[in-house]
Amino acid sequence: MNRTDQTNPEADITPTASQRMPAVSFQQLIAATGAHVASGNYLPDDGFDRVETDSRQVERGDLFWALKGERHDGHDFVAQAFANGAASCVVEAGRHIDHDGLLIEVGDTTAAFGQFAAWYREQMDAITIGVTGSVGKTTTRHMIHTVLSGRFSGTQSPQNFNNHFGVPLSLLGIAPDDEFAVLELAATGIGEICRLAAIARPEIGVITRIAPTHLDEFGSIDNICTAKGELLEALPPSGFAVVNGDDDRVLSLASRAGCPVIRVGEQPHNDVIATDVVAENEWLRFRVGHADFSLPAVGRHHLTAALAAIAIAREIGMDDDEIAAALRLFQPVPGRCQIERIGDWTVIDDTYNASPVSMQAACEILGNWQPGHNTLLVAGDMLALGDQSKHYHEQLGRTVAQSGINRLIAIGPQAANLAGTAKAHGMDAGCLGVCRDLTTLELLLDCWLEAGDVILVKGSRGMHMEQVIQHLRTLATRRSTPTHSLRNVA
Repeated sequence: MNRTDQTNPEADITPTASQRMPAVSFQQLIAATGAHVASGNYLPDDGFDRVETDSRQVERGDLFWALKGERHDGHDFVAQAFANGAASCVVEAGRHIDHDGLLIEVGDTTAAFGQFAAWYREQMDAITIGVTGSVGKTTTRHMIHTVLSGRFSGTQSPQNFNNHFGVPLSLLGIAPDDEFAVLELAATGIGEICRLAAIARPEIGVITRIAPTHLDEFGSIDNICTAKGELLEALPPSGFAVVNGDDDRVLSLASRAGCPVIRVGEQPHNDVIATDVVAENEWLRFRVGHADFSLPAVGRHHLTAALAAIAIAREIGMDDDEIAAALRLFQPVPGRCQIERIGDWTVIDDTYNASPVSMQAACEILGNWQPGHNTLLVAGDMLALGDQSKHYHEQLGRTVAQSGINRLIAIGPQAANLAGTAKAHGMDAGCLGVCRDLTTLELLLDCWLEAGDVILVKGSRGMHMEQVIQHLRTLATRRSTPTHSLRNVA
Protein backbone atom coordinates (compact mmCIF):
# COMPACT_ATOMS: atom_id res chain seq x y z
CA MET A 1 0.00 0.00 0.00
CA ASN A 2 1.26 3.45 -0.90
CA ARG A 3 -0.86 5.65 1.29
CA THR A 4 -2.38 8.74 -0.25
CA ASP A 5 -3.14 11.63 2.06
CA GLN A 6 -6.52 10.53 3.34
CA THR A 7 -6.36 13.33 5.86
CA ASN A 8 -8.06 15.52 3.44
CA PRO A 9 -7.56 18.81 5.06
CA GLU A 10 -8.13 20.23 1.64
CA ALA A 11 -6.22 17.35 0.10
CA ASP A 12 -7.41 14.05 -1.33
CA ILE A 13 -10.67 13.08 0.35
CA THR A 14 -13.40 13.01 -2.28
CA PRO A 15 -17.07 13.94 -1.91
CA THR A 16 -18.00 10.22 -2.01
CA ALA A 17 -16.51 9.90 1.48
CA SER A 18 -19.06 12.27 2.99
CA GLN A 19 -22.53 10.78 2.84
CA ARG A 20 -25.76 11.65 4.56
CA MET A 21 -26.34 9.75 7.77
CA PRO A 22 -29.17 9.54 10.30
CA ALA A 23 -29.37 12.80 12.20
CA VAL A 24 -26.90 13.07 15.07
CA SER A 25 -27.42 15.67 17.77
CA PHE A 26 -24.61 17.83 19.07
CA GLN A 27 -25.33 16.38 22.48
CA GLN A 28 -24.62 12.89 21.15
CA LEU A 29 -21.41 14.11 19.51
CA ILE A 30 -20.22 15.68 22.76
CA ALA A 31 -21.05 12.56 24.77
CA ALA A 32 -19.27 10.28 22.27
CA THR A 33 -16.05 12.32 22.21
CA GLY A 34 -15.85 14.03 25.58
CA ALA A 35 -15.95 17.39 23.82
CA HIS A 36 -17.18 20.73 25.08
CA VAL A 37 -18.59 23.84 23.45
CA ALA A 38 -15.99 26.60 23.06
CA SER A 39 -18.24 29.21 21.43
CA GLY A 40 -21.75 29.56 20.08
CA ASN A 41 -24.97 27.92 21.21
CA TYR A 42 -27.29 25.12 20.13
CA LEU A 43 -30.70 23.80 21.04
CA PRO A 44 -31.18 20.27 22.44
CA ASP A 45 -32.45 18.91 19.13
CA ASP A 46 -29.86 20.65 16.95
CA GLY A 47 -27.42 18.47 15.09
CA PHE A 48 -26.18 17.37 11.66
CA ASP A 49 -26.50 14.55 9.14
CA ARG A 50 -23.17 14.78 7.37
CA VAL A 51 -19.54 15.09 8.44
CA GLU A 52 -17.13 16.78 6.06
CA THR A 53 -13.35 17.01 6.33
CA ASP A 54 -12.82 19.22 3.29
CA SER A 55 -14.05 22.78 3.74
CA ARG A 56 -14.48 23.11 -0.02
CA GLN A 57 -17.13 20.39 0.05
CA VAL A 58 -19.08 21.71 3.05
CA GLU A 59 -22.79 22.22 2.49
CA ARG A 60 -25.31 24.03 4.68
CA GLY A 61 -25.89 22.16 7.93
CA ASP A 62 -22.75 19.98 7.75
CA LEU A 63 -20.35 19.36 10.59
CA PHE A 64 -16.79 20.26 9.60
CA TRP A 65 -14.07 18.24 11.33
CA ALA A 66 -10.71 20.00 11.35
CA LEU A 67 -8.05 17.33 10.83
CA LYS A 68 -4.34 17.91 10.56
CA GLY A 69 -2.70 16.04 7.68
CA GLU A 70 0.78 15.76 6.28
CA ARG A 71 0.34 18.73 3.98
CA HIS A 72 -2.55 20.76 5.38
CA ASP A 73 -4.23 21.60 8.65
CA GLY A 74 -8.02 21.75 8.66
CA HIS A 75 -7.96 24.43 11.36
CA ASP A 76 -6.76 26.86 8.69
CA PHE A 77 -10.06 26.40 6.85
CA VAL A 78 -12.61 26.73 9.64
CA ALA A 79 -13.69 30.19 8.45
CA GLN A 80 -14.24 28.84 4.94
CA ALA A 81 -16.30 25.96 6.33
CA PHE A 82 -18.56 28.38 8.20
CA ALA A 83 -18.82 30.55 5.11
CA ASN A 84 -20.02 27.52 3.16
CA GLY A 85 -22.76 26.89 5.71
CA ALA A 86 -21.27 24.56 8.32
CA ALA A 87 -23.51 24.18 11.36
CA SER A 88 -20.48 23.61 13.57
CA CYS A 89 -16.76 22.84 13.47
CA VAL A 90 -14.84 20.37 15.61
CA VAL A 91 -11.45 21.81 16.57
CA GLU A 92 -8.63 21.12 19.00
CA ALA A 93 -8.56 22.87 22.33
CA GLY A 94 -5.90 25.54 22.52
CA ARG A 95 -6.11 26.49 18.85
CA HIS A 96 -6.93 30.15 18.25
CA ILE A 97 -10.05 30.19 16.09
CA ASP A 98 -11.36 33.70 15.56
CA HIS A 99 -15.01 32.90 14.90
CA ASP A 100 -18.20 33.15 16.93
CA GLY A 101 -19.88 30.13 15.28
CA LEU A 102 -20.55 26.90 17.14
CA LEU A 103 -17.07 25.54 17.90
CA ILE A 104 -16.82 22.16 19.59
CA GLU A 105 -13.43 21.52 21.17
CA VAL A 106 -11.71 18.17 21.71
CA GLY A 107 -8.23 17.32 22.93
CA ASP A 108 -7.11 15.78 19.63
CA THR A 109 -9.30 15.99 16.52
CA THR A 110 -7.87 12.80 14.97
CA ALA A 111 -8.44 10.72 18.10
CA ALA A 112 -11.90 12.21 18.59
CA PHE A 113 -12.74 11.48 14.95
CA GLY A 114 -12.05 7.82 15.63
CA GLN A 115 -14.09 7.92 18.83
CA PHE A 116 -17.07 9.40 17.03
CA ALA A 117 -16.80 6.88 14.17
CA ALA A 118 -16.65 4.02 16.68
CA TRP A 119 -19.77 5.37 18.42
CA TYR A 120 -21.56 5.71 15.07
CA ARG A 121 -20.56 2.19 14.02
CA GLU A 122 -22.20 0.84 17.20
CA GLN A 123 -25.49 2.49 16.20
CA MET A 124 -25.56 0.52 12.94
CA ASP A 125 -26.56 -3.14 12.56
CA ALA A 126 -24.18 -3.95 9.71
CA ILE A 127 -21.72 -6.82 10.12
CA THR A 128 -18.26 -5.31 9.78
CA ILE A 129 -15.57 -7.14 7.82
CA GLY A 130 -11.95 -5.99 8.15
CA VAL A 131 -9.43 -6.81 5.42
CA THR A 132 -5.68 -6.45 5.81
CA GLY A 133 -2.48 -7.86 4.29
CA SER A 134 0.61 -6.66 2.47
CA VAL A 135 -0.99 -6.93 -0.97
CA GLY A 136 -4.46 -7.50 -2.36
CA LYS A 137 -6.48 -5.59 0.26
CA THR A 138 -8.45 -3.45 -2.16
CA THR A 139 -9.20 -6.26 -4.61
CA THR A 140 -10.24 -8.57 -1.77
CA ARG A 141 -12.43 -5.92 -0.19
CA HIS A 142 -14.08 -5.25 -3.55
CA MET A 143 -14.47 -8.98 -4.30
CA ILE A 144 -16.18 -9.59 -0.95
CA HIS A 145 -18.49 -6.64 -1.51
CA THR A 146 -19.37 -7.88 -5.01
CA VAL A 147 -20.23 -11.36 -3.80
CA LEU A 148 -22.19 -10.41 -0.68
CA SER A 149 -24.15 -7.85 -2.71
CA GLY A 150 -25.63 -10.79 -4.58
CA ARG A 151 -28.05 -11.16 -1.65
CA PHE A 152 -27.40 -8.47 0.95
CA SER A 153 -27.22 -4.68 0.97
CA GLY A 154 -23.91 -3.26 2.10
CA THR A 155 -21.09 -0.81 1.67
CA GLN A 156 -17.32 -0.82 1.39
CA SER A 157 -14.40 1.54 1.95
CA PRO A 158 -14.31 4.23 -0.74
CA GLN A 159 -11.14 3.90 -2.79
CA ASN A 160 -8.38 2.87 -0.36
CA PHE A 161 -9.61 4.69 2.75
CA ASN A 162 -7.69 2.47 5.13
CA ASN A 163 -5.80 4.59 7.67
CA HIS A 164 -6.66 6.61 10.78
CA PHE A 165 -8.55 9.12 8.64
CA GLY A 166 -9.97 6.80 5.99
CA VAL A 167 -11.37 4.11 8.31
CA PRO A 168 -13.54 6.56 10.31
CA LEU A 169 -14.78 8.10 7.08
CA SER A 170 -15.66 4.63 5.79
CA LEU A 171 -17.58 3.87 8.98
CA LEU A 172 -19.55 7.10 8.66
CA GLY A 173 -20.66 5.86 5.24
CA ILE A 174 -22.61 2.94 6.73
CA ALA A 175 -26.35 3.41 6.26
CA PRO A 176 -29.08 2.13 8.60
CA ASP A 177 -30.26 -0.41 6.03
CA ASP A 178 -26.76 -1.79 5.31
CA GLU A 179 -26.37 -5.40 6.35
CA PHE A 180 -22.58 -5.49 5.97
CA ALA A 181 -19.59 -3.18 5.57
CA VAL A 182 -16.21 -4.25 4.17
CA LEU A 183 -13.31 -2.09 5.35
CA GLU A 184 -9.62 -2.02 4.52
CA LEU A 185 -7.22 -1.74 7.44
CA ALA A 186 -3.65 -0.76 6.61
CA ALA A 187 -0.51 0.06 8.55
CA THR A 188 3.09 1.14 8.22
CA GLY A 189 4.00 0.14 11.76
CA ILE A 190 3.17 -2.14 14.66
CA GLY A 191 0.10 -1.05 16.63
CA GLU A 192 -1.74 0.75 13.83
CA ILE A 193 -4.11 -2.07 12.90
CA CYS A 194 -4.84 -2.59 16.59
CA ARG A 195 -5.93 1.04 16.84
CA LEU A 196 -7.99 0.88 13.65
CA ALA A 197 -9.68 -2.33 14.75
CA ALA A 198 -10.60 -0.70 18.05
CA ILE A 199 -12.49 1.89 16.00
CA ALA A 200 -14.03 -0.40 13.38
CA ARG A 201 -14.66 -3.37 15.71
CA PRO A 202 -14.78 -5.95 12.91
CA GLU A 203 -16.62 -9.21 13.47
CA ILE A 204 -14.97 -10.91 10.49
CA GLY A 205 -11.29 -10.52 9.64
CA VAL A 206 -9.38 -11.39 6.45
CA ILE A 207 -5.61 -11.53 5.96
CA THR A 208 -4.55 -11.79 2.32
CA ARG A 209 -0.78 -12.19 2.33
CA ILE A 210 2.40 -11.21 4.15
CA ALA A 211 5.07 -9.82 1.83
CA PRO A 212 7.90 -7.25 1.71
CA THR A 213 6.18 -3.86 1.55
CA HIS A 214 6.95 -0.65 3.44
CA LEU A 215 10.19 -2.19 4.66
CA ASP A 216 11.59 1.31 5.06
CA GLU A 217 9.03 1.81 7.86
CA PHE A 218 8.43 -1.71 9.21
CA GLY A 219 12.10 -2.72 9.09
CA SER A 220 11.46 -6.43 8.56
CA ILE A 221 8.90 -8.94 7.31
CA ASP A 222 8.62 -10.26 10.87
CA ASN A 223 7.36 -6.84 11.98
CA ILE A 224 4.88 -6.83 9.10
CA CYS A 225 3.63 -10.22 10.25
CA THR A 226 3.23 -8.99 13.81
CA ALA A 227 1.27 -5.96 12.66
CA LYS A 228 -1.15 -7.86 10.41
CA GLY A 229 -1.88 -10.36 13.17
CA GLU A 230 -3.35 -7.57 15.28
CA LEU A 231 -6.55 -7.89 13.25
CA LEU A 232 -7.06 -11.48 14.38
CA GLU A 233 -6.53 -10.55 18.02
CA ALA A 234 -9.24 -7.89 17.72
CA LEU A 235 -11.97 -10.27 16.53
CA PRO A 236 -14.66 -11.29 19.04
CA PRO A 237 -15.19 -14.97 19.95
CA SER A 238 -18.51 -14.83 18.09
CA GLY A 239 -16.79 -13.80 14.85
CA PHE A 240 -14.47 -15.65 12.49
CA ALA A 241 -11.33 -15.10 10.45
CA VAL A 242 -10.42 -16.03 6.88
CA VAL A 243 -6.72 -16.42 6.15
CA ASN A 244 -4.59 -17.34 3.16
CA GLY A 245 -3.60 -20.87 4.10
CA ASP A 246 -1.06 -21.08 1.28
CA ASP A 247 1.02 -18.32 2.87
CA ASP A 248 3.05 -19.79 5.72
CA ARG A 249 3.44 -16.45 7.46
CA VAL A 250 -0.29 -15.78 7.37
CA LEU A 251 -1.02 -19.31 8.51
CA SER A 252 1.28 -18.84 11.49
CA LEU A 253 -0.97 -16.05 12.73
CA ALA A 254 -4.06 -18.25 13.09
CA SER A 255 -3.24 -19.07 16.71
CA ARG A 256 -3.63 -15.38 17.61
CA ALA A 257 -7.35 -15.50 16.87
CA GLY A 258 -9.81 -16.12 19.68
CA CYS A 259 -12.45 -17.24 17.18
CA PRO A 260 -12.80 -19.85 14.42
CA VAL A 261 -10.34 -19.52 11.54
CA ILE A 262 -11.12 -20.58 7.96
CA ARG A 263 -8.07 -21.33 5.81
CA VAL A 264 -8.38 -20.85 2.05
CA GLY A 265 -6.03 -21.80 -0.77
CA GLU A 266 -4.96 -24.62 -3.06
CA GLN A 267 -3.07 -26.79 -0.60
CA PRO A 268 -4.87 -29.78 0.94
CA HIS A 269 -4.64 -28.57 4.56
CA ASN A 270 -7.04 -25.68 3.80
CA ASP A 271 -10.72 -25.61 4.68
CA VAL A 272 -11.81 -24.04 1.39
CA ILE A 273 -9.70 -25.58 -1.37
CA ALA A 274 -9.50 -24.46 -5.01
CA THR A 275 -8.81 -27.10 -7.65
CA ASP A 276 -8.62 -27.14 -11.45
CA VAL A 277 -7.42 -23.54 -11.44
CA VAL A 278 -7.04 -22.05 -14.92
CA ALA A 279 -6.05 -18.44 -15.63
CA GLU A 280 -7.19 -17.81 -19.21
CA ASN A 281 -6.11 -14.30 -20.16
CA GLU A 282 -9.10 -12.29 -18.96
CA TRP A 283 -10.83 -15.04 -16.95
CA LEU A 284 -10.01 -17.04 -13.86
CA ARG A 285 -11.76 -20.40 -13.49
CA PHE A 286 -11.61 -22.92 -10.65
CA ARG A 287 -13.58 -25.42 -8.59
CA VAL A 288 -14.31 -25.60 -4.89
CA GLY A 289 -15.66 -29.02 -4.06
CA HIS A 290 -18.30 -29.77 -6.70
CA ALA A 291 -18.97 -26.12 -7.54
CA ASP A 292 -17.52 -24.30 -10.53
CA PHE A 293 -16.57 -20.63 -10.29
CA SER A 294 -15.31 -18.11 -12.83
CA LEU A 295 -14.65 -14.40 -12.70
CA PRO A 296 -13.53 -11.82 -15.25
CA ALA A 297 -10.12 -11.08 -13.76
CA VAL A 298 -6.60 -11.09 -15.17
CA GLY A 299 -4.18 -13.24 -13.22
CA ARG A 300 -4.12 -16.24 -10.93
CA HIS A 301 -3.32 -14.01 -7.95
CA HIS A 302 -7.02 -13.07 -7.77
CA LEU A 303 -7.71 -16.57 -6.45
CA THR A 304 -7.09 -15.73 -2.77
CA ALA A 305 -9.56 -12.85 -2.90
CA ALA A 306 -12.17 -15.01 -4.58
CA LEU A 307 -11.76 -17.81 -2.02
CA ALA A 308 -12.04 -15.36 0.86
CA ALA A 309 -15.28 -14.02 -0.61
CA ILE A 310 -16.61 -17.55 -1.07
CA ALA A 311 -15.72 -18.52 2.50
CA ILE A 312 -17.46 -15.49 4.00
CA ALA A 313 -20.52 -15.81 1.76
CA ARG A 314 -20.97 -19.46 2.68
CA GLU A 315 -20.65 -18.69 6.39
CA ILE A 316 -23.42 -16.10 6.28
CA GLY A 317 -25.81 -18.27 4.32
CA MET A 318 -25.28 -17.79 0.58
CA ASP A 319 -25.32 -20.89 -1.62
CA ASP A 320 -22.77 -21.67 -4.33
CA ASP A 321 -25.08 -20.75 -7.20
CA GLU A 322 -25.60 -17.29 -5.75
CA ILE A 323 -21.88 -16.88 -5.15
CA ALA A 324 -20.95 -18.03 -8.65
CA ALA A 325 -23.43 -15.64 -10.24
CA ALA A 326 -22.05 -12.73 -8.19
CA LEU A 327 -18.42 -13.55 -9.01
CA ARG A 328 -19.20 -13.37 -12.72
CA LEU A 329 -20.22 -9.74 -12.16
CA PHE A 330 -16.89 -8.76 -10.60
CA GLN A 331 -15.21 -5.72 -12.14
CA PRO A 332 -11.57 -4.91 -11.32
CA VAL A 333 -10.81 -1.79 -9.35
CA PRO A 334 -9.28 0.91 -11.61
CA GLY A 335 -5.50 0.65 -11.75
CA ARG A 336 -5.49 -2.95 -10.57
CA CYS A 337 -5.19 -5.38 -13.47
CA GLN A 338 -7.86 -3.55 -15.42
CA ILE A 339 -8.02 -4.43 -19.12
CA GLU A 340 -8.34 -1.59 -21.61
CA ARG A 341 -8.39 -1.81 -25.40
CA ILE A 342 -6.30 1.11 -26.56
CA GLY A 343 -5.99 1.32 -30.31
CA ASP A 344 -4.70 -2.01 -31.58
CA TRP A 345 -3.25 -3.00 -28.18
CA THR A 346 -4.46 -4.85 -25.14
CA VAL A 347 -3.36 -2.79 -22.15
CA ILE A 348 -3.38 -4.12 -18.60
CA ASP A 349 -3.54 -1.13 -16.29
CA ASP A 350 -1.93 -2.23 -13.01
CA THR A 351 -0.55 1.19 -12.23
CA TYR A 352 -1.93 1.74 -8.76
CA ASN A 353 1.00 0.29 -6.84
CA ALA A 354 3.77 -2.30 -6.90
CA SER A 355 5.67 -4.63 -4.60
CA PRO A 356 7.90 -7.65 -5.22
CA VAL A 357 4.94 -10.02 -4.87
CA SER A 358 2.59 -8.07 -7.13
CA MET A 359 5.33 -7.58 -9.73
CA GLN A 360 5.84 -11.34 -9.79
CA ALA A 361 2.11 -11.74 -10.41
CA ALA A 362 2.37 -9.25 -13.29
CA CYS A 363 5.16 -11.31 -14.86
CA GLU A 364 3.03 -14.46 -14.57
CA ILE A 365 0.15 -12.71 -16.35
CA LEU A 366 2.28 -11.73 -19.34
CA GLY A 367 4.25 -14.97 -19.36
CA ASN A 368 1.05 -17.02 -19.55
CA TRP A 369 -0.72 -14.84 -22.10
CA GLN A 370 -2.05 -16.70 -25.12
CA PRO A 371 0.53 -17.34 -27.86
CA GLY A 372 0.69 -15.13 -30.91
CA HIS A 373 1.02 -11.80 -29.11
CA ASN A 374 4.12 -9.82 -28.29
CA THR A 375 4.17 -8.95 -24.59
CA LEU A 376 5.70 -5.84 -23.04
CA LEU A 377 6.17 -5.02 -19.37
CA VAL A 378 6.52 -1.34 -18.55
CA ALA A 379 7.91 -1.38 -15.00
CA GLY A 380 8.38 1.56 -12.71
CA ASP A 381 10.45 1.26 -9.55
CA MET A 382 9.06 -0.51 -6.49
CA LEU A 383 9.40 2.03 -3.71
CA ALA A 384 9.57 1.83 0.10
CA LEU A 385 11.85 -1.23 0.14
CA GLY A 386 14.57 0.43 2.17
CA ASP A 387 18.07 -0.96 1.87
CA GLN A 388 16.71 -4.09 0.17
CA SER A 389 15.53 -2.19 -2.89
CA LYS A 390 18.45 -3.24 -5.13
CA HIS A 391 17.99 -6.88 -4.14
CA TYR A 392 14.29 -6.95 -4.99
CA HIS A 393 14.75 -5.18 -8.33
CA GLU A 394 17.44 -7.66 -9.31
CA GLN A 395 15.12 -10.46 -8.24
CA LEU A 396 12.45 -8.96 -10.50
CA GLY A 397 14.94 -8.86 -13.38
CA ARG A 398 15.48 -12.61 -13.06
CA THR A 399 11.73 -13.20 -12.96
CA VAL A 400 11.16 -11.11 -16.11
CA ALA A 401 13.85 -13.02 -18.01
CA GLN A 402 12.51 -16.40 -16.93
CA SER A 403 8.84 -15.62 -17.56
CA GLY A 404 9.05 -15.41 -21.35
CA ILE A 405 8.02 -11.76 -21.61
CA ASN A 406 9.14 -10.42 -24.98
CA ARG A 407 10.18 -6.90 -23.99
CA LEU A 408 10.84 -4.84 -20.88
CA ILE A 409 10.93 -1.08 -20.41
CA ALA A 410 12.13 0.00 -16.95
CA ILE A 411 12.00 3.48 -15.50
CA GLY A 412 13.35 4.86 -12.25
CA PRO A 413 16.57 4.86 -10.23
CA GLN A 414 16.53 1.03 -10.13
CA ALA A 415 15.82 0.63 -13.86
CA ALA A 416 19.42 -0.24 -14.76
CA ASN A 417 19.60 -2.90 -12.05
CA LEU A 418 16.32 -4.39 -13.20
CA ALA A 419 17.18 -4.48 -16.91
CA GLY A 420 20.80 -5.47 -16.31
CA THR A 421 19.76 -8.51 -14.29
CA ALA A 422 17.21 -9.49 -16.95
CA LYS A 423 19.99 -9.37 -19.56
CA ALA A 424 22.32 -11.37 -17.33
CA HIS A 425 19.67 -14.10 -17.16
CA GLY A 426 19.23 -14.41 -20.89
CA MET A 427 16.97 -11.61 -22.11
CA ASP A 428 18.17 -10.05 -25.38
CA ALA A 429 19.62 -6.55 -24.97
CA GLY A 430 17.58 -5.35 -27.93
CA CYS A 431 14.40 -6.15 -26.01
CA LEU A 432 15.37 -4.05 -23.00
CA GLY A 433 14.80 -0.36 -22.47
CA VAL A 434 16.11 1.76 -19.58
CA CYS A 435 14.52 5.18 -19.21
CA ARG A 436 15.39 8.06 -16.92
CA ASP A 437 12.12 9.89 -17.46
CA LEU A 438 8.66 9.53 -18.95
CA THR A 439 9.57 11.47 -22.08
CA THR A 440 12.20 8.90 -23.01
CA LEU A 441 9.83 6.09 -22.16
CA GLU A 442 7.14 7.54 -24.40
CA LEU A 443 9.55 7.80 -27.32
CA LEU A 444 10.55 4.17 -26.87
CA LEU A 445 6.93 3.05 -26.78
CA ASP A 446 6.29 4.91 -30.02
CA CYS A 447 9.15 3.03 -31.68
CA TRP A 448 8.41 -0.42 -30.30
CA LEU A 449 4.65 -0.83 -30.28
CA GLU A 450 2.92 -2.79 -33.02
CA ALA A 451 -0.67 -3.90 -33.57
CA GLY A 452 -1.72 -6.78 -31.36
CA ASP A 453 0.81 -6.13 -28.59
CA VAL A 454 -0.15 -6.85 -24.97
CA ILE A 455 1.21 -4.22 -22.59
CA LEU A 456 1.19 -4.35 -18.78
CA VAL A 457 2.03 -1.11 -16.98
CA LYS A 458 2.95 -1.25 -13.30
CA GLY A 459 4.94 0.64 -10.69
CA SER A 460 4.71 2.11 -7.22
CA ARG A 461 2.29 4.95 -6.65
CA GLY A 462 5.07 7.50 -6.49
CA MET A 463 6.20 6.59 -10.02
CA HIS A 464 2.97 7.98 -11.54
CA MET A 465 2.69 5.16 -14.05
CA GLU A 466 -0.87 6.20 -14.89
CA GLN A 467 0.78 8.80 -17.11
CA VAL A 468 2.00 5.95 -19.30
CA ILE A 469 -1.59 4.79 -19.79
CA GLN A 470 -2.58 8.30 -20.80
CA HIS A 471 0.30 8.45 -23.28
CA LEU A 472 -0.82 5.16 -24.82
CA ARG A 473 -4.26 6.64 -25.38
CA THR A 474 -2.71 9.71 -27.00
CA LEU A 475 -0.42 7.59 -29.13
CA ALA A 476 -3.29 5.39 -30.29
CA THR A 477 -5.32 8.44 -31.26
CA ARG A 478 -2.37 9.90 -33.17
CA ARG A 479 -1.80 6.67 -35.07
CA SER A 480 -5.47 6.34 -35.98
CA THR A 481 -5.65 9.88 -37.38
CA PRO A 482 -4.92 9.87 -41.12
CA THR A 483 -2.20 12.20 -42.31
CA HIS A 484 -2.94 14.64 -45.14
CA SER A 485 -0.47 15.94 -47.66
CA LEU A 486 -0.42 19.64 -48.49
CA ARG A 487 -1.61 20.56 -51.95
CA ASN A 488 -0.35 23.53 -53.90
CA VAL A 489 -3.02 26.10 -54.43
CA ALA A 490 -2.80 27.97 -57.73
